[in-house]
Amino acid sequence: MSFIHGDGLRDVVITGENGTIDGQGGIWWNMWRQGNLQFTRPNLVEFMNSRGIIISNVIFKNSPFWNIHPVYCSNVVIRYVTILAPTDSPNTDGIDPDSSSNVCIEDSFISTGDDLVAVKSGWDEYGIAYGRPSSHITIRRVTGSSPFAGIAVGSETSGGVEHVLAENIVIYNSGIGVNIKTNIGRGGFIKNITVSQVFMENVRTGIKITGDTGDHPDNQFNPNALPYVKGVTLKNIWGVKVQKAGSIQGLKNAPFTNICLSKINLHGMNGPRSPPWKCSDVSGAAIEVSPSPCAQLSSPQQSGSCANHF
Repeated sequence: MSFIHGDGLRDVVITGENGTIDGQGGIWWNMWRQGNLQFTRPNLVEFMNSRGIIISNVIFKNSPFWNIHPVYCSNVVIRYVTILAPTDSPNTDGIDPDSSSNVCIEDSFISTGDDLVAVKSGWDEYGIAYGRPSSHITIRRVTGSSPFAGIAVGSETSGGVEHVLAENIVIYNSGIGVNIKTNIGRGGFIKNITVSQVFMENVRTGIKITGDTGDHPDNQFNPNALPYVKGVTLKNIWGVKVQKAGSIQGLKNAPFTNICLSKINLHGMNGPRSPPWKCSDVSGAAIEVSPSPCAQLSSPQQSGSCANHF
């Protein structure tokens, strides 16, 4: 059970004058590391099957697991929050909207041990069976650092994720700037995703879109349940001290299509290095991208992938 938990609620406000809710997660992290937990760890705040939620002006710290988890919710606003956890704390995602719609996350600072914001929608055969997507999610004016990703979609996307806009994001001292991730067995879809106006500094990989990320809840997943990824636009992104520009790797039997990279400058790769972009099973377009993108995104006939995004 999460520390603050609600199911089937309407019109809920959690707010304060930047007071602190401390999950004291250290004891949970240590039990997890030692492998002697019989149950999953709790979130700090979780709402299920609820609508009309505002979370604002509160500091959340040291969650045992994910910090704020709205699942099967709608009409959720999370703003002016600070979320803190040590960089080595396991699975301390900041905000994870999960099979939820009409969500706004804005004006917040997040520094944790896992993804700052990760949009999810169910895990393998269970998410496919429930079939509830995450949709119409706006993330803006969020700043933070993470050993994993700044802005993420997935990898649990079996119910589908669509109509996500992330803009005016600042990411520093992080593993990946923008990470869109799924896997064989997930099924579902990821479509109509736009990430714009991002600044990143001291990041290992700028952009990563991949079809082979994340594990499975059990062995009952269907290996033929392939994810569908189409219509991802990344634009107006500037990075310094970025070790690797990025990789976009679809699946052989489910290539990623309509991927648009526009006005992206990722700098700071020094010394001997592998090619800055790595791509496979992907099609789309790239306009004003530095370092130069992979050939799969450079063909003139694919420029229509970016046509509707200006």
